[in-house]
Formats: sequence, C-alpha cells, structure tokens
Amino acid sequence: MSTSVTTENVGITISNHLLLNQQYTTGATGSYTRLLQALVLACKIIQRDVAKAGLVDVLGRAGFVNVQGEEVQKLDELANTTVKRRLSASGEVCALVSEEEADIIEIPRQYPQGSYLVHYDPLDGSSNIDANVSIGTIFSIYRRLTPPTTDVAHADVLQKGIEQAGAGYVIYGSSCILVFSTGQGVNGFTLDPSIGEFLLSHPNIKTPERGKIYSINEGNANYWDEPTKKYIDWIKTGYEEHRVHYTSRYIGSLVADFHRNLLYGGIFLYPADTKDPKKPQGKLRLMCEANPLAYIIEQAGGLATTGRERIMDIEPKHIHQRTPLIIGSPEDVRAYEQFVAGKRG
Repeated sequence: MSTSVTTENVGITISNHLLLNQQYTTGATGSYTRLLQALVLACKIIQRDVAKAGLVDVLGRAGFVNVQGEEVQKLDELANTTVKRRLSASGEVCALVSEEEADIIEIPRQYPQGSYLVHYDPLDGSSNIDANVSIGTIFSIYRRLTPPTTDVAHADVLQKGIEQAGAGYVIYGSSCILVFSTGQGVNGFTLDPSIGEFLLSHPNIKTPERGKIYSINEGNANYWDEPTKKYIDWIKTGYEEHRVHYTSRYIGSLVADFHRNLLYGGIFLYPADTKDPKKPQGKLRLMCEANPLAYIIEQAGGLATTGRERIMDIEPKHIHQRTPLIIGSPEDVRAYEQFVAGKRG
C-alpha cells in the first residue's frame, strides 16, 4: 500500500486515510484495508477497557502466567481476547501469534481464511497497569507464503522482519494514539473520544538524526557487557566528544519509551545481559515487539539493531524468540555499534 499523506490531510479519519491510499495501490482488493480496520476496532475496545480501569474489575492479576513465565494481568487477557476475536472475524487472516499464547492461533472454521498473518503483543507494559502508566498494543503483519489450500506452515509464521507488510502500535495514555506504516512512511492518528474516530495528527513522522535522550534500565548495569557499559559512560561523560547533553528517560513501558524517542530523537536500549540465565538474549520478543518497532523506526529514518545485526535481518527460529534491541535515531545507534565493534572505548 502506498501513501500520499500531506499536512493538508491532517484531521481526516483513519478509515478515509486507508481508503484514500487503497486507490493508489495497483491490484488492491481491500483485504489489507479491512484487516487494518479490524485492528483499529480492537484497539478502540481496548482503549475503552483501559479507561475504565479502577472503576470496574479489570485491574490486578488474572491468576496465571503466560508462555513467557510472566504473571498475566486481567487487562492482558481482555486485550488478547479482543484482538483475537476481531482479527479472526475480519476474514483476512489465516493465523495469529500472540505474546500471551504458547502456540500459533488457528482461525475458527466459521470464519473465512485470509491471506495475512499477524503477530501481536496485546498489552505491552502491562506490569505498569495499576500505576496508570502508558501501555500499548504492538502488531506486525505478514503475507502468507504457502497456498491457501494447505495448512499454515512455519515458513508463513517465521518470516524475517524485512518481509513485513506493515506494522504499528497503539498507546493508551493521556491520549490514545495509533502509529503505523505500510511501507511508505509513518503516520500517527489520535483518537477523538467525542466521535469515536482516529484522526490524522502526526503525518509523515521522521525521527531526528540524533537525539538527546537515552532510555535504558540502569538497574541492570551490573549485568551488561563491557561495550554497553562503556557506551553509557560515554553518553554521560563524553560531552567533549559527542557535544550533546544527554538526558536519561526510562518509563519501563517499551511502546511508551519508543514513541517518545521516535518523536523527540534518542536511543532505547535493551541489551542482552546476564541477569536471567533463562533469557541470555534479553527480555524483548523478536516477532511481536522488536520487528514491528524496527519496521516503524526504519520507515521514519532511524535504525534498529542488536548491536551486531540489523533486527529485521534476523532469521527467526521460533515464535517467542528473544533478542537484544538497540533502536532510535541513526547517529545514536551507529555510535553504540562502534562501541560493540571495538572502534570506540
């Protein structure tokens, strides 16, 4: 899907935006647009539930752990069910993969089988729910590779990030913002609750070449490798060389930290560490967190890497694979890569 968004389009609904761009896409059938519209509806429902937190019984633990070994929050489960139901009913997907579920989610037989697959994190940052910190939904869209007459294969589900047909995220915070890309730039839409519509508010987002913000959990500093320790020391003390007064900003909600740095510039780091022997590659998931955000940042002019490899070039081995993630303004990310390569230090 191409895009022709300009500042003159600010304020148009996301539905009109999708339909406007569909007409510029050769061979468009409307299936991709219908898929995105189903995602939009799911996110409106989740926003409604998040806004009621504290008023109805949606806060707190659900009483079980997910496939990642993490305690599931009630809103986690609500969000996961909402996305699953809305996308299944769209008729445009052949399978789903959720951070919250161990296996590939098959589409119920009563729904048509579509030609897309979606990986998603239904509620990123859910451990912050009770504290009213911004949380979000992250999604990644792929086209099916195998014939529709066959069962969905691992080749369909385990595609590299460069094969994404689109990606995006929604932040549920002081306002509800949807940011997505279909491969021709990045646009942001803000939900107007008075009319129940997402309106274009951030056309053609471009991240700055260099920022002044670094985002990393410094509580894990003792578990970092030496290049990461040296890079953070350089960020803090190397003004004579980098000529930037960096400021630490770390919310602890990936989607919120990423969104701020996307707009203002800077770098988010979740490197591999030795804190948890069960997670030697760090905490973040390749398919439902790192790949979609890497797609967004590259479309906005930034970079995403492990420190040694472009995120979207990683060959996935399983659906819940973890990866280090260094993402943000291109000059900041390149500087980190130089420390990893031993060119600085």
